[in-house]
Amino acid sequence: MLGRTANGLFWAFRYLERSDNVARLIDAGLDMAQTPASDADDVWKSVLTTAGALDDYRATYDGYDPSIVVNFLLRDTSHPASVMSMVEAARNNARMVRTALTRETWEATNECWLRLSEALASPVKERDTGQVLELVHRQSALVHGSLHATMLRDDNYSFCRLGTAIERAAATARIVDVKYYVLLPSAFHVGGPLDNAQWEILLRSVSARHSFLWLHQGQITAAGIVNFLVLDRRMPRSLAFCAHRITRSLGHLDGLYGEDHESRKMAAEMLAGLEETTVDQILVSGLHDFLRAFMADNARVADQIATDFRFYE
Repeated sequence: MLGRTANGLFWAFRYLERSDNVARLIDAGLDMAQTPASDADDVWKSVLTTAGALDDYRATYDGYDPSIVVNFLLRDTSHPASVMSMVEAARNNARMVRTALTRETWEATNECWLRLSEALASPVKERDTGQVLELVHRQSALVHGSLHATMLRDDNYSFCRLGTAIERAAATARIVDVKYYVLLPSAFHVGGPLDNAQWEILLRSVSARHSFLWLHQGQITAAGIVNFLVLDRRMPRSLAFCAHRITRSLGHLDGLYGEDHESRKMAAEMLAGLEETTVDQILVSGLHDFLRAFMADNARVADQIATDFRFYE
């Protein structure tokens, strides 16, 4: 496969995943800002920080008016972290490599861009925000559904899956890192009693609330949530699940190409690091440091994938 084709597939699905994650952050921010003990400005600052858009926002706006923040993150294409900017980037990458995609997958990607372009053509009103966020989730799911239902399980498919898994791992790590400490009563009081509604919002932001409550019989604890979102391979947005998917996809590519790429070795080491630790060890040594180290490892794997498969040649 040409490196630029692999690059287009990889980044089309990274951007698609990133846009969906920003929509989830907005949804969580709307809910969290309404809880009695929350400071709305702190909540929206946290959302912007997690989305990587705080500096761009501050360059234009003062204060954290919810309507302004929501529209900035949804439709403002003057910065790269908005949903519309990322959906457009996903569509542009997919268009460049459309012959490597099935007709259904390309059409679902193009429809995602068309539907959101229409929905975000004008500022989103407060009463319509929920519908717009649901549209983002639904259109993203349609693209993923088309991919899984119609794509041959070849190298094209593996690069799409790699883009999704790399981005999803990074998003979950960022969300847990920022939200965990926002919700703690103090930085040193790990595992103390917390407001259940806010913890449920954290779980909802990564589509994990129902699964977590079902597995844990409704018992919400800080350690339980960290274990679920970091180490539980049954959870499709956990760090362990994503690391396993990355390693598996790279192993598939190694088998197809008859090579032993460095990126697969690095991914396997990242996965082993997760499998060899426990939630107690993570909390004792420091969750923030652990997540930052994971994000750095994940970024290095992504960079090595680009090198191994000659993305820019």
